[in-house]
Amino acid sequence: MQRSYKIAVIPGDGIGTEVVREGLKVLNAACKEESVICETKHFDIGGERYLRTGETLPDGVLEELKGFDAIYFGAIGHPDVPPGILERGILLKLRFALDLFVNLRPVKLYPSVDCPLKGKTPDHIDFVVIRENTEDVYALDGTVFQPNTENEVAIQPMIYTRRGTERIIRYAFELATKRSIERGKPAKVTLVDKANVMTVGHGLWRRVFAEVAKEFPHVETEMLYVDAAAMEFVLHPERFQVVVTTNLFGDILTDLGAAIQGGIGIAPSGNIHPGKVSMFEPVHGSAPTIAGKGLASPLAAILTAALMMEHLGETKVAQRIENAVAKALQTGKISSLEAGKMGLSTQEVGDLVKSFVIG
Repeated sequence: MQRSYKIAVIPGDGIGTEVVREGLKVLNAACKEESVICETKHFDIGGERYLRTGETLPDGVLEELKGFDAIYFGAIGHPDVPPGILERGILLKLRFALDLFVNLRPVKLYPSVDCPLKGKTPDHIDFVVIRENTEDVYALDGTVFQPNTENEVAIQPMIYTRRGTERIIRYAFELATKRSIERGKPAKVTLVDKANVMTVGHGLWRRVFAEVAKEFPHVETEMLYVDAAAMEFVLHPERFQVVVTTNLFGDILTDLGAAIQGGIGIAPSGNIHPGKVSMFEPVHGSAPTIAGKGLASPLAAILTAALMMEHLGETKVAQRIENAVAKALQTGKISSLEAGKMGLSTQEVGDLVKSFVIG
């Protein structure tokens, strides 16, 4: 009996439509090879809809999305829409409404991909950053007093709850245990914070981290301040296995992680609530200046599809896609992951990966 999943597809803006198209091409081929069915439904959500109707994410659409097994997302950002409207009205609304408290960002260097770090190989860069996704500065609106005067005061509050902190830290320990079993290596979790300055909020993080760690005595632990962690990402990325951190610091560090794995053109992500509908998206933006020109790398979107299927328990589909990406890169036909320098068009890269999925 074939296994079937309902996937909501939101291509979004700019290059989102192009990379999602290639991701679905590869996903459908991999599912067919493994006797899995993915039923997809496309949703018109993004900048064009907002400009046309004034809507970002209508409540009725949000309720419909809750009935899917997963959401496959492209990119958000439109040059004619002021910054913040789409991000808060769509992405953050989805994260909060669906309680997607885990942002999962694999940082993996694939063979034949240029790394900006001297002497580092795929053996050195293969870890995961777990970013708390529903609290911190993203959860509350700031306040401005006496704007545009010499007495202006801007307040941007942060919020951390024990519940939110504990569940993300526990997820990190569980993931480290799972990866350890799969890879036959010792498990390790690194907490990244700034508890020496943000003593109240990040003090909570440290206390909860220590409490949860007692339940996982087989897992090695360490705590790093965020400035030290940023240096270690560059100097010694091999020291990391699973990194868990706050929403704001995770937002910053994961882009550094994307850079050391070869760029945002190959960086996938998941916004997850275990056991519930979750959303998966490549980390790059909508890149409106190159939209429609076939210049964008679809590899991040393709690997995002693999991450989505792994989350759904279809590990064979996920592995087939990831292996196909690795083989496509090793052909040398993709000369760069930088937009416009790949040597192939967006569609041609998708076709190349698909050929290895079914080959």
